[in-house]
Amino acid sequence: MNDVRRRIEREVLSHTGLAIGGVDYERPAGDPGLFGPTSVCWRIHGDFTSMLVGGLSALLLQMLHPLALAGVWDHSAFRQDMLGRLRRTGQFIAGTTFAGRDEAARLIRRVRAIHGRVSGVAPDGRTYAASDPQLLTWVHVAEVRSFLAAHLRYLNGDLSRELQDRYYQETARVAIALGAEEVPASSREVEAYLESMRVELRCDARTLEVLRILGNAPTTNAAVRLFSVQAMHAALDLLPDFARDFYPQAGMARRLMGRAFITGSAPLIRWAVRDNSYYRAHKRLGLAPPR
Repeated sequence: MNDVRRRIEREVLSHTGLAIGGVDYERPAGDPGLFGPTSVCWRIHGDFTSMLVGGLSALLLQMLHPLALAGVWDHSAFRQDMLGRLRRTGQFIAGTTFAGRDEAARLIRRVRAIHGRVSGVAPDGRTYAASDPQLLTWVHVAEVRSFLAAHLRYLNGDLSRELQDRYYQETARVAIALGAEEVPASSREVEAYLESMRVELRCDARTLEVLRILGNAPTTNAAVRLFSVQAMHAALDLLPDFARDFYPQAGMARRLMGRAFITGSAPLIRWAVRDNSYYRAHKRLGLAPPR
């Protein structure tokens, strides 16, 4: 059984930021990082299954904003290397959550530098810049709202409102460090913010192309392909109702099938994965990795 577990673990970790290296989660010893093991974001960001589905859902929500989509479309190789983009995004989230303070600060500086080089003109004639504080806030809120929604659905639906609010307060620190402003820091503020943003959102051919690329990303075997397809259905299922309505592929039968599949497969993945960034951060602090 241990060989089976390790095979599953290798496959899972190959889709994370750990596959590209470059972040040390085990040094310096005793460094709690930006948040530490008692934080809510450690609890939420430590589960691969819910973070994967939440990450896919976040991308689908983010891409409904024409300026966020334009920045990715014009300045990213996602159409040729979607897995690479997802790994890099995952590395940033894992690194700022679980790595030591210096590593987290380095990752934030690197992303700020990248954002400083991303600007252009969207198809509707508006200029955009990845360093725009309002655009950074949109990307952040879409992300953390999706991670929390996935956690509530696939790991702990009983997480209290108080802890949900604490999660938004914690993660807002990274968004502000990247340059975001007026970042919602509670469940109520996030809900109000998303409602206010509805008028800004669109779904066009390029948005649907992102969905198509995500749904057809290369996989290593039939089992991974099945998981990938169902994870996409589950990601669509996690979207706010108003955002889901933009996607014609988000039929109820598919969404419920995806939800059931992810619910059923999550325990297997949790059993198998023991060497992710969450576990390595515990090792750095001399703590027993959770099981």
